[in-house]
Amino acid sequence: MLLTRIYEDGLAQAAYLAACDHTSAAMVVDPNRDVDKYIDEAARAHVRIVAVTETHIHADFLSGSRELARRTGAQLLLSGEGGPDWQYAFAAADGARLLRDGDRFDVGTLSVDVRHTPGHTPEHLSLIVTDTSVGAIPVGMFSGDFLFAGDVGRPDLLERAANVAGTMEPMARRLYRSLRATDSLPAHLQVWPGHGPGSACGKSLGAIPSTTIGYERLVGWAFQVASEDAFVRTVLAGQPEPPKYFARMKSLNRDGPPPMPPGTALPELHAPALRGAFESSNVVIDARPSVEFAKSHVPGSMSIPFGTSFATWAGSLLDPDRDIVLVADDAARIDNARRMLALIGFDRAVGWAGQTARAEWAASDRLASVEQLDPADVATRNHRTVIDVRGAAEWDDGHIPNARHLFLGDLPATSDDLPRDLPIVLHCQGGTRASIAASMLQAKGFTNVTTMKGGMDAWNAAHLPVERSDGGGKK
Repeated sequence: MLLTRIYEDGLAQAAYLAACDHTSAAMVVDPNRDVDKYIDEAARAHVRIVAVTETHIHADFLSGSRELARRTGAQLLLSGEGGPDWQYAFAAADGARLLRDGDRFDVGTLSVDVRHTPGHTPEHLSLIVTDTSVGAIPVGMFSGDFLFAGDVGRPDLLERAANVAGTMEPMARRLYRSLRATDSLPAHLQVWPGHGPGSACGKSLGAIPSTTIGYERLVGWAFQVASEDAFVRTVLAGQPEPPKYFARMKSLNRDGPPPMPPGTALPELHAPALRGAFESSNVVIDARPSVEFAKSHVPGSMSIPFGTSFATWAGSLLDPDRDIVLVADDAARIDNARRMLALIGFDRAVGWAGQTARAEWAASDRLASVEQLDPADVATRNHRTVIDVRGAAEWDDGHIPNARHLFLGDLPATSDDLPRDLPIVLHCQGGTRASIAASMLQAKGFTNVTTMKGGMDAWNAAHLPVERSDGGGKK
């Protein structure tokens, strides 16, 4: 058996190419929309993709299963579990085989047993692989978002992201039972999960790329809880806020994800065209590092630095129906940002601007900036409104005394109530989210906005006072 993990850092997402080394037949599990890389990997390994499948209807990226099956002529295998609301609308038209609990399919000498593992989603499947050329003992499980290294898939997304009310607790209970059902699996069984740390599909994912059922039984928190009720309380507590684009991804992936758009070159925009973009209500995204944005930027642009959280905040804060202009000083950053936008279904990038456009802008008008204050300055300037844009769990764990908590994802709506006549200092844990928040407020006409350099990490390093949400405090 040949196994390749194909990891997408910007989504903390893992897909897999598994192949029979006797027949060169291969399958791809959980591909994202950029299907060329799976085709290229198969070519490098000298194998043929004969099957394409996914463990569930994904919420954090556009699936590439449909397009990859079309491009390669492979059989498309999709979950038939989950009930009428969680069926793939395009399955029949695409000739897909629907998989149900207890089914089996073969890829060369690889035998794949299908297990229904609901909890993260109703239709979720796990795929248990046996290399029959070696023996009858299963070697591993593609666990998708059911079981991660050190964590389990969150069961609250249907309610909190897809707005299916009243589903959090029932899904948590189904997840508990799915975990208990793994008692029959051998301890040596490798677990190949669909995500790594940084994914919003769990709250505390481990960094190792794979684990085993036996190891998780020994150290994984989900296997240590005393009862189903205790599991439900623990798994639902402290889950991060789901990115707001998740509901749209669920819908598109269920109804029929479109293929990746062609990668034609974006035109470079000079200052006049950039002004026209603002006048046409395009959104201008400055993908440079937050420190560079703070020094100078085109007024009205939104700071979303390209990095591992780019997809999360772009997907949460952008309108998919508006054209997008990207700002950066190097072609690689532009290309990477554009590709990441496409992976979450934002296909309307229409141009880019760099140093030339900013210099032209500065020649006729002022560039904007964001002052960055040291934590000690924030602590002594009591006349400022301090706003913490981190998530609720981070806030509960410790925050600046007298600060206000306004989660970044909600800021487009909640910022309307902020006073415009008082200085505002924004902070997060390290700095990126505060930069995004500052750019949003500036675009809304707030003129006295600063950020705290280094965020809560720097505040704690300076040993400044911290309050907890339970009323406790620490130094």
